[in-house]
This record gives sequence, C-alpha cells and structure tokens, in this order.
Amino acid sequence: MNQDYIIPNAWSILEEGFDATMVKSSESLFSIGNGAMGQRANFEEKYTGDTFQGSYIAGVYYPDKTRVGWWKNGYPEYFAKVLNAPNWIGINVLINKEELDLNACKTVSNFRRELNMKEGWLSRSFVAELQNGIEIKVESKRFLSLELDEVGAIKYSVTPLNSDAKIIFSPYIDAGITNEDTNWADQFWDVLKVSQNNQQSFVEARTMKTNFHTCTFMQSRLFVDNEEVLTDCNNKKTDKTATCSYQQEINQNQTYTIHKFGGYVVDRNRDKNELVAAAKCILDKAVSFGFDALLEIQKQSWAKIWKMSDITIEGDVKAQQGIRFNIFQLNQTYLGTDASLNIGPKGFTGEKYGGSTYWDTEAYCIPFYMATKDQSVARTLLEYRYKHLDKAIENAEKLGFTNGAALYPMVTMNGEECHNEWEITFEEIHRNGAIAFAIYNYHRFTEDYSYIPEKGLEVLIGIARFWHQRVNFSTDKNKYVMLGVTGPNEYENNINNNWYTNYIAKWCIEYALENIETVKLDHISDFIRIKEKTNFNDDELKSWKNVADNMYFPFSEKHNVFLQQDGFLDKELITVADLDQSQRPINQKWSWDRILRSPYIKQADTLQGFYMFEDHFTNEELERHFDFYEPFTVHESSLSPCVHSIQAAKLNRMEQAYTFYLRTSRLDLDDYNHEVEEGLHITSMAGTWMSIVEGFGGMRIINNMLSFTPRIPKGWKSYSFKVNFRNQVITVNVSQNGNNFELEGKEEVKILVNGELVNVSPNNLVTA
Repeated sequence: MNQDYIIPNAWSILEEGFDATMVKSSESLFSIGNGAMGQRANFEEKYTGDTFQGSYIAGVYYPDKTRVGWWKNGYPEYFAKVLNAPNWIGINVLINKEELDLNACKTVSNFRRELNMKEGWLSRSFVAELQNGIEIKVESKRFLSLELDEVGAIKYSVTPLNSDAKIIFSPYIDAGITNEDTNWADQFWDVLKVSQNNQQSFVEARTMKTNFHTCTFMQSRLFVDNEEVLTDCNNKKTDKTATCSYQQEINQNQTYTIHKFGGYVVDRNRDKNELVAAAKCILDKAVSFGFDALLEIQKQSWAKIWKMSDITIEGDVKAQQGIRFNIFQLNQTYLGTDASLNIGPKGFTGEKYGGSTYWDTEAYCIPFYMATKDQSVARTLLEYRYKHLDKAIENAEKLGFTNGAALYPMVTMNGEECHNEWEITFEEIHRNGAIAFAIYNYHRFTEDYSYIPEKGLEVLIGIARFWHQRVNFSTDKNKYVMLGVTGPNEYENNINNNWYTNYIAKWCIEYALENIETVKLDHISDFIRIKEKTNFNDDELKSWKNVADNMYFPFSEKHNVFLQQDGFLDKELITVADLDQSQRPINQKWSWDRILRSPYIKQADTLQGFYMFEDHFTNEELERHFDFYEPFTVHESSLSPCVHSIQAAKLNRMEQAYTFYLRTSRLDLDDYNHEVEEGLHITSMAGTWMSIVEGFGGMRIINNMLSFTPRIPKGWKSYSFKVNFRNQVITVNVSQNGNNFELEGKEEVKILVNGELVNVSPNNLVTA
C-alpha cells in the first residue's frame, strides 16, 4: 500500500492535518535546497516526537572508516558520509513559560504544510492548545536563497487566540548534532569557537579528518503586528550552541513575529581565517534586504528556472505535480554554479548512500541539465570526471590493473572509491561505460566536440585500457569473456558475461578508437600531447580492437534474445505477475541468497543497453527483449521505471508507459518503495523528465537533427516542454489534436517529426 496523504496540486506539495507517524516522511518530501546547502523539513520549534534532523552543506563530507566483517584486498578504506551540519533553523518558543512542542500539545488542529515549487519556499501553519490551556496560532515560512546561496531566511509568527501571553523566542544555532548514518558513531565535527556580538551569533567548526572549516551564523529581527520592535536580546552560549532570547508581552490576537537569517560560510570558497568576517558581511546584506525583499528575489530566481525547465500537463494534476516535484528537487540539488560539486542520489534530503556521486549523473542527469540549461552546465559535469581521472587510475591500480587503466568509482566524493560492498565495488564495473557514454551523449546533443581533444579523450583511453585488461580469452568459446561482474541488476552478483557490461565495454573501446583517429586528423597538437601523456601505440590499439571485435555475448536461440548473463535460463522463470504480492518488495522480505537465485530484476539491465544504444537495434528486437525481461522486473530501484516507460512509449504501449511514468514521477510522493523517510531519490528524478521528453515526446538525435515522435497518454489533454538545443530553445506542445513546435532563436532549425523533415523558424508556430 502506497502513502496517499500528499494533496494533488499543480504547483505545490501540500499536507493537511498533523500525523506524527508521517513526520519523517514529510521531512524528506518538503526538503529545501539551493545547490549550496539544503535541509530536511524539520520544525523550527522543539519537537520531541520521532524525527530525522538533517541540514547539509554541499561538498562537505567525512571519511567514515569502512566497517565490514571480513576485509578483502582492494576494499576502500572509508565511506564518504554526507555530514549533518550544525543546525541553524532552531527557534525555541515559550508561551507563559510553557515550551511549544507539537508532540506534547493537548490538541493540534488546522495543520497545513506547503512546499511552493513555483516560488521556492516552505510554509507551515497550525492551531495548538498547550498544556497550560493557552491556544495559539503559528505560521512559519522559510526558504534558502538562490541569490545569496549562503543564506536562509525564516519568518515565524505566534498569535495567542484565547488570552494575553508572555512569549519568548529563543533562536539558536547548534553544533551538537549527530549523523543518522554512521559506521562507528564517530564525532564528525570539532567545534572551534562560539561567539556572539549583540544580535549576531557564530559557531566555528571543522570536520574531523577532512578538515573543512565552516561558520554557522544567525541574526534576527522582531515584529509585533508587522511593526518592528527593538528588543534586548539575552545572549547565551555553551561550547557548542549560541542562543539569543527575545521576550515580549503580547495581547490576545496580536501577532509576534521573528525573522531569522542564518546559514553557512565554508572554506571551500572562503578564506578559513576570515569566516566570521564573511558571515558578518553576508548577514548584513541579508538583514538589510529583509525577509520580504529576499523572498521577492527568490520568486524571481525560480521564475527564471521554471521558464526553461517547466513541463506542463493538462488534464492530470497528479502527473503534473509529480513532474514539477522532480524538476524542482533537481534544481534545488544542483545548478551547475560550482564545478567541484555533483549530484548525490539523496541530494540534501538524507544521508543514505553517502550522498556522493554515482553513475546516475552520467546515465540520467546529464540529459536533463543539457536540455534545460546552458550546455556549459553539462560540460562542467563531464569535467568533474576528468579532474578525477588520476584517482580513477589509482582505483584501478589497487585492483591490479596497470598502464593507465582507469576504473571510475561506484561512489565518490573526491575521485576515490568509497563504496565497500565487494560485489558492487569490484564487480559493478559497467559504471565505467556510463562515463564514456556521457561524453558521446554530450557531443551528440550539443555538437561541441572541443571537450574530447581537450579532456575527454584521455578519459576514454583510460576506460578502454580498463576494459581491455578486464576481459580474458576463453578458448572454449573462442571469444573474450567478462567474468565475475554485477550488472545494473544488483539482484545478480558475481555472474559471468553480463550482456550489458560486455556490450558497453565493446562500445567504449570502439568509441575510444574512433576518437583517437578524429583527434589525430583534426586536432594534431592535442593528439601529440595526449599520445605523449598516455604513451599508447599502434600495437596497443590493435589489441583493443581485437577484444572489441571478438567480445562474447550470451544469446538464447530458443527465446531469440540476448541473455542477461550466462546462467539466466537456469533460474526458475516465474514472472512478477505470478509472485505472491505479500512477498513484495523482495529486498525487504527475502534473504539475499533467495534473491540471487531468483529471476527477478531490480532495474533495467539488458534493457538499459537497449535504451542507451537504441539505434543499434530494430524495433522488433527491442519489443522481443522488452517482452522477455519486463515481466521479471520488480522495479525495486528508483532508476528502473523511467527506462521501461521510455521503451513502452517507443513501442506505442501508452497505457504501460503511463503507468511507469506515474511510478517514476511519484516514486517519493507516494512512497512506492516504503523508504521515503530516509530521503528522496534525486538522481532518478531526471529519469522522470526523460520519461516525458524522450518517452512521450520521443525526442532523439537522428542524422544530427532533433527528432520527435510525439505520443500522449489518453487521459491528458496536452503537455509541453522546452529543449535548449545548441543554444536555441524549442518549445514542444503535444495535444490530442496534434503537435506544435515553436522556436526562440535567431536561425531556422530543421527537425524531424514522425520521420518527416520540418523547418521551424523563429517565433513562428509550426504544426506537424
């Protein structure tokens, strides 16, 4: 049973009624971020109920020592933990000496929470009766500024409804926090200094081991019925906290409001010896703007983002809410403004998976950022991997590879592998292929070849060398085989000849060879530099080609399909439809041994290859493989439904495509996997965008042109999206009556619509 308490709304995530059992889920769903920091939707006031307090700073992490029962050579020494940072949002509230705590109130009514995605703010309101009989109305609104991305702002109001009251607001910052996710319960933070200067408070702290220096700060303004009051503050500090208390006598039905400004400055982009001075400067700026003016700037900033990235759906509010939620969270997590950052699978919403970089970025996120922002943002994501090439070579060396072979990590913060499950770390090596495919995908979409001679070719050479060394020649098969791997389907470990891994390895080698020739012909100075740096020679390239030409691919003559791996047909092939629903999800109900022996597929595996290399296969081949593998797929990975939605749409199975779309778009909102309280599935949200643009819209690059094969779910009146294609913006509108295309640009663009050539000229609506 999926959760269904989120109220459908086109532009907001809405919750009505206070339910203590849903607090942790809502803390995830209502999370906010600005690319530089983010936080779960914890209450500002004290809450003694079950909660997962989390506030995170982009790029700040801790190397938590690996914890395994049996050490194996090659294990990473640590797992990079996204750190719960000092909490700056807290405001303790005393009403006639009684502390406001929703877990202790006599009654809570009219509770409403809203995450306004259009304007980028979170609000909450409720009426509560305290144990002392005082009834109050509380309203709060907060946001993390996109314009001043080191700052967040809170507006918090209390109105006594049935009597006068003495109200004390005690805003605080607290570095005495712990991580929800930790191997050894280490102390991650060392608090260096707590200081206060009249209305301003600062907590300086640094992370253990990684030595990131931070300063958490706050300053407040007070209002009675919207008139500012200058109130003395009672400052108090401990070795980890700073508190300012403001006391006011408030008449019945008067409103007492605090505007709290807070956030972080970090030595990732500031001088570590000048953090307090920088915090003072940023506070002065934020306070001088004031809450309302900062909020107006926030609305304008989000309006610019939505102008390009919005997808509109007419006739299906749950589908509309789902896609906007996904687009909103992607933009909250990563905006491309900091080249040293990447997109963690939980973003700023939780700590699971270490919040580091996975292959999800290359396989799923780059298409979204490539089409909805300037292409430089996608290029920045490619350059992130180039900067980590030396570490990828080191990672491969630890596993016994030589000669500059590069194995990119499954999980990383700084290029070092920090995933410590051996079946993933050592064996889920298909991730290397996604890094190379992203380079190809970027060039295909943008036509910017410059990245390859400047940086990308070195990455491709390292990856090709890895694949060349990872295979071995089977005299029995007279082919090169790949033993002991884990494909995208993590419900099969340590298997031989995963078709997708073998196929992408062959492709990577061929793509590297192709680009070596292109750079040699067209970029001779780069070629000479790269050849000297990597020291490849013709004999080595011939050896690569021999491997690519003679790669083994398991195939079933009986079923006329490529086999996911050598032993797939040895399994008891019971489809998901025939699986007792009480056994779902199997990853929570079955032993790992039982899962490994089952035919059940966690996410697209063979079909992942058919998605990425669709143009290598016929529609009939796709249909055959889709019909064979989809019935065994349990979709217990967030990355699974989007690929199946795209392929079902291509096969014109729109009812099935829509079902998969709704699952990927509302994966977290409806909590399909019963784990949303741990955080959101940020990287898979890009797959939701792909489900509409590549699935329903049928967008592809064919013959160096944008191509569309638009289809529409039967319950929708219309949908529309924009694509920034080579610095010209094309708006696509698909309705039950036809398709319209419009161009914001200076030059005519030729596109394909259902295989027919269409000319789209600037500011001229074209129906096709």
